[in-house]
Amino acid sequence: MKRKIMVVDDESDLRQILVELLHRANYDVTEASSGAMLQEELDGPQPDVVLLDLKLSDVDGLQLLPEIKKHWRNTEVIILTGHATIDAAVTATKLGAYDFQQKPFEPKSLLVSVERALEHKELTEETHSLRQALSSMSGGSAPIFQSAAMKAVVRTAERVAPSDVSVLLTGESGTGKEVIADLLHALSLRSKGPIIKINCAALPRELIESELFGSVKGAYTGAQSDREGLFRQAEGGTLLLDELSEMPIDTQSKLLRVLQEKMYRPVGGKVSFKCDCRIIASTNRPVEQAIKEGRLREDLYYRISAVSISLPPLRERREDILPVAQAFLKRFSAQAGQLINGYSPEAEELLTHYDWPGNVRQLQNEIQRAVLMCEGKRIEARDLSITLTSQQKSYEELTLMEAMERNTIQQMLIETQYNKQETARRLGIGRQTLYNKIKAYGLEASKPGSHDKSDASTASAET
Repeated sequence: MKRKIMVVDDESDLRQILVELLHRANYDVTEASSGAMLQEELDGPQPDVVLLDLKLSDVDGLQLLPEIKKHWRNTEVIILTGHATIDAAVTATKLGAYDFQQKPFEPKSLLVSVERALEHKELTEETHSLRQALSSMSGGSAPIFQSAAMKAVVRTAERVAPSDVSVLLTGESGTGKEVIADLLHALSLRSKGPIIKINCAALPRELIESELFGSVKGAYTGAQSDREGLFRQAEGGTLLLDELSEMPIDTQSKLLRVLQEKMYRPVGGKVSFKCDCRIIASTNRPVEQAIKEGRLREDLYYRISAVSISLPPLRERREDILPVAQAFLKRFSAQAGQLINGYSPEAEELLTHYDWPGNVRQLQNEIQRAVLMCEGKRIEARDLSITLTSQQKSYEELTLMEAMERNTIQQMLIETQYNKQETARRLGIGRQTLYNKIKAYGLEASKPGSHDKSDASTASAET
């Protein structure tokens, strides 16, 4: 589906250039030639991005900005102006503008800004949805998280949040790293300041330094005015560097210097500024692997991970699946205007035993889809698109390494008389990991004809 862009500018020639540029980039474009025309559209369909001229013939763009954000809360606004000032940029940012583009603009630079705004919108919506479902994660009468692992993550976040120490969040995609970053910011002494986020993997190599540190006019081709960087925008607040291991190595070197000296210098500038923001970084790559492959500087890792918080994948905390799924169900059924009370036993079984490679984000999307497919008052297994059979392999399909691993696990189960806790300890793996492998390899879960008492006796302690 094409993303919707609205162009609001009273210069017809420039507006036409913008419309054609965006059409060529495969966007669905609408236009307005005045503030009055824009106001007439505010009760209509919500665009993804609005390109708003700062000085319209009938109204100041900064006066329209609050109205746009009030009616189209999730729409990103990029201000276009031929009269750029620092004060105007600061005011626009405080009123909710995503970016500030100087006229005349470079087409490539504008398109990059639009793409970044769209990505920011998607990330914000995902985070908002996750945050709503996990709103009780820091306490309350009915916490979403039931697993000891995630309760420990939240306790750690609550403990370190009031300090200014840098934090590294690790874990697979979709485990909720950005939600924990939001929690750290909300509980910090900087909570009244902004939380600025950048996806290091989403920006072109040649732009990332100017995005982070800012740039001065003439610093590079197309730099027609001074540009405020994200470190400046995050002053008094928090800067989240998402996917840190995707940042170019030479930029990592400059980031390391900023963290050491607490100062940064805009690209092409001669004056340094004090770094007054808390740094949170995240990565979905295993840190040791990223360092070994040369994707992450080891010295930067040690500097930025004063506190490291690892978010376990959903398959390793299965007791969280149904509470989180129920929270998503409540939200999406209300949005769809459907009365859906819960899940059938078969659906619960399927949800609980599926491995969720996409983690909480995949679970969210699955429940949203199931709500649309559901024809009754509860979600049935047939309403779900996931299956368990695709996660299991027959013995004949196993690779040599998998076959060896299966035989090792089976032999250890026999030696421990199918005591899974002792088997996991001897193999040096987590108990949930052992369960996953037993299921994947089709091994017996317990000794035939017997009950694994040790598992039953320790279940409550582990959950």
